Amino acid sequence: MTVPLEDNQVTEATMKADLLGVYQKMRSELIEEMKKNQEEMLQKLESKIEDIDKDNKKSLEKLTSKLSKSNESPEKSDSSVKRFKLKHIFYNVNAFRKNVFYFSEWENHFNVKWRLMTARFGDHLGFYIFCEPIAPTDKWSIRTKNEYKVVGRNQEFVIRSSENCHRGNRGWGFPRFQEWGDMEEWFLVNGNLKVEVEITIIETVGLEKKRIRKFDESQKDVSDVILVVGNTKFYVSRTFLASQSDVFKTLLLGGFSESKQSEVTLNGIDPDDFHYFLEVLYGEFAIDDTTVEGVACLADMYDVPTAMRKCEEFLLNESKRTLKMKLELATRYHLKNLEEQCIREIRAIENVRFDVPKYDNHQTEWKVYHLNFNFDYSLGQRQYRKFNDRSS
Repeated sequence: MTVPLEDNQVTEATMKADLLGVYQKMRSELIEEMKKNQEEMLQKLESKIEDIDKDNKKSLEKLTSKLSKSNESPEKSDSSVKRFKLKHIFYNVNAFRKNVFYFSEWENHFNVKWRLMTARFGDHLGFYIFCEPIAPTDKWSIRTKNEYKVVGRNQEFVIRSSENCHRGNRGWGFPRFQEWGDMEEWFLVNGNLKVEVEITIIETVGLEKKRIRKFDESQKDVSDVILVVGNTKFYVSRTFLASQSDVFKTLLLGGFSESKQSEVTLNGIDPDDFHYFLEVLYGEFAIDDTTVEGVACLADMYDVPTAMRKCEEFLLNESKRTLKMKLELATRYHLKNLEEQCIREIRAIENVRFDVPKYDNHQTEWKVYHLNFNFDYSLGQRQYRKFNDRSS
C-alpha cells in the first residue's frame, strides 16, 4: 500500500516538533539544575565570607581595644599603668618591740627597689612602704598611688589608700594603721601577719638610664611620623613599626584617623620606658634588670612578640632578679619557658615542698601565693633569729 506524500511530511514535522519539545524540556531542567547548584555554591561562599568577616571583626575589635586602652589616661588604662603588689608575712608579731622597725626584703620593680615596714607605735600598728632607685642618682622622685591591706585569718581585711611623692629615704604610710589589740584578735594567724600593698606608679623623675639610640629631631630625615609620649617626641618610621606589631599596623596604616596624621599621641605611657622599648625594636641591646619590666609591659600592650621574646631570653639567661620576681613576670606576661625554668628551680629548693600543677593560667595566683609563702617563711625565720639575737 502506498502512503501519500502529504501524510509522510506531516509525520516528519510532528517528530521534529516532539524532539524540539524534549530538547527544550531537557534544557530547562539543566538550567534549573545549574541555577540550583550555583545558589548552593553562592550560599556556601557567602557563609565562608561571613566566617571570615567575623574573624576579621574579632581581630579588629581586639586591636581597637588595645589602641583605645593605649589612648586612655593613666588612671583608666590597666595595661599601660605601672602597677604591682608587694606581699609579705611578718612572723612573731606578738613579740614586736615598740618603736622598732621590721622590714621585708627589697624587691625590684620598674627600676626601683621597694620594701614594706611594720612597727608597733604605742597601741597601734604602723604600716609603711620604702623605695629607692636601683641606680644611684642625686635628684629623683616617684609619685604613686598606694593601697595598703592587712589580711585576716578568715580573709577579712583592712584597707587604706594614699597618694605620695617619694624622695630620699623617707617612707610613706600610716603610723596608726590599725589598733594593736584588734590586729592581734582578728588578723594574726599563729602570731604571723600577712600584709599587701598595691602600688601604681603615676610619674617618675630622674630614673632614666643612659640612652643607646636617638629618636629626637635629629632623626627627622629618616622618619615619617612623630609619636608623642608625655612631653617627649619620638621620630620613627610607620612601616617599620607596622612590621613589628599588628597594633601599630592598624594604628599607623589602617583606617584610623591617626594613619593620616603627622603626629600621633600615645597616652598613659612612661617616655623613658617607651624609649627603651623602641631601642629594642630597632635592634639595640637595651634590656637589663632596670628596663625589662617596662619593655615587657609595652611589648604586651602593643602585641610585639619579638620584644617579648627578647625580654624572656634576658630573664632566662642573664637577669639577676629573684626567683620570686621572675615567676611573677612569667605568669603576668605568659612566658612559658621562663615559668618552667622557675618551677624547676623551685623544686630544687629544699624548703619548698609542694606539687606544682600543670601550666595553666588559672593556676597563676595559686603558684605565686605558694611561692610567696615559702620565700616569706624563709625570710621570717631569719627575721626572728635576728630579733632573738638582739633580745639576748
